[in-house]
Amino acid sequence: MYAIDFSKPVKVYFVGIGGISMSGLAVILKRAGFDVAGSDRDRSEVTANLEKEGIKVFYGQKEENISDDIDVVVFTAAIHPDNPEYRATERLGIPHLTRAELLGQLMRNYGTSIAISGTHGKTTTTSMISEILLAEDADPTITVGGMLPAIGGNIRVGGRGYFVTEACEYTNSFLSFFPDIALILNVEEDHLDFFKDLDDIRASFRKFADLLPENGTLIINAQIENLSYFTDGLKCNFLTFGKKSENVTPDYYAENVETDALGNPSFDIYVKGEKAVSVKLSVPGEHNILNALAACAFADSVGIDRSVTAEALGRFEGTDRRFQKKGRIAGGVTLIDDYAHHPTEIRATMKAAQAMEKKNLWVVFQPHTYSRTKAFFDDFADALSMADKVVLADIYAARETDTLGMSSKLLAEAIAKRGTESYYFPSFEEIDKFLLKNCQEGDVLITMGAGDVYKIGDSLIGT
Repeated sequence: MYAIDFSKPVKVYFVGIGGISMSGLAVILKRAGFDVAGSDRDRSEVTANLEKEGIKVFYGQKEENISDDIDVVVFTAAIHPDNPEYRATERLGIPHLTRAELLGQLMRNYGTSIAISGTHGKTTTTSMISEILLAEDADPTITVGGMLPAIGGNIRVGGRGYFVTEACEYTNSFLSFFPDIALILNVEEDHLDFFKDLDDIRASFRKFADLLPENGTLIINAQIENLSYFTDGLKCNFLTFGKKSENVTPDYYAENVETDALGNPSFDIYVKGEKAVSVKLSVPGEHNILNALAACAFADSVGIDRSVTAEALGRFEGTDRRFQKKGRIAGGVTLIDDYAHHPTEIRATMKAAQAMEKKNLWVVFQPHTYSRTKAFFDDFADALSMADKVVLADIYAARETDTLGMSSKLLAEAIAKRGTESYYFPSFEEIDKFLLKNCQEGDVLITMGAGDVYKIGDSLIGT
């Protein structure tokens, strides 16, 4: 495998440079003195920012973009051997790295690398940890899967002390990493177009935990089923967080939880049975209490004062597309946008919204991929039924072409059978018109999904 050496900058080409993670890695290398270029299908705000960094971006992926002076080419999992740029690198004998392999190699250039994994909550917890390190003036280098206001984007190039990144399990990419501290927030069924089943997913997360060195630390949710499967025989230290119950007392748990009118919780964090610090979050939901507990455990593991941790967690107001309050529409309807695209995430978002003062809770949901919709069809219908009224947009196909017999119309019908008002429209324009006609003052409207459903809310703002 080609090895990146920070002391010897070379020419690196990124295929799919406009992706949220690829763009961040490109900026890190550019600012480290590397000659960086890349390609993407279309112009975007991300590619515009890359060009401001002095990075050459080619629009359209063509063989002629690949020159023989390139030292290494970085690909995402979405790029296949029939891609023209891939074919050109093969013909010219240029070494390849996957995005995950490059990210793993970068980790080795920092004093402490932190990798945040889990089926849900990675972006928010990564952002919370980033806020804590920023409050500590630790000058971290950060790559996060969303836009974090505190750093003005998805990337911060700092010093060589701390490197903070999300660690995604899809295609086992996080097994290419070299973390010193790793978080496992939860382990559930997802990405079943790659993994065989839940046991296969659990085995992957166990291998991820095994990557930690003897002086490393694993921070893991105590509520994960058969927790000992992940912790027995580990060579590193581990800490647990989660809900306290009759059967489970995590190292880190919350007590005395109260919620304000916006659904934002305040609570006391207990560490090994003793009150450690009080926290008031500026983001809603029980899931964010768990994320905050994980972030606090991290901060303690590197010796950050708990008063700094509490202040940073209170200041954190979320990232783009994670229960993001975007404004008001239609004379008093509160608009929220959320990335939730798995039934567990939807339930968490619904619970957070239910804690808000409101009249009706509307959800506009765009399912993400046919395979996920098929795998969790009944769970999606159950979770979405927690809203008062649901509007379905067409399934966002992403990388898939086979519909597997799935459609949003079928999902709308299943939700209606559960007693919740449910509607399906094949176009965003029809959804816009329906919402403007039917939403009332005092309602809360959430646009939800991992595709481009956020565009509906954007078009409604100011109407």
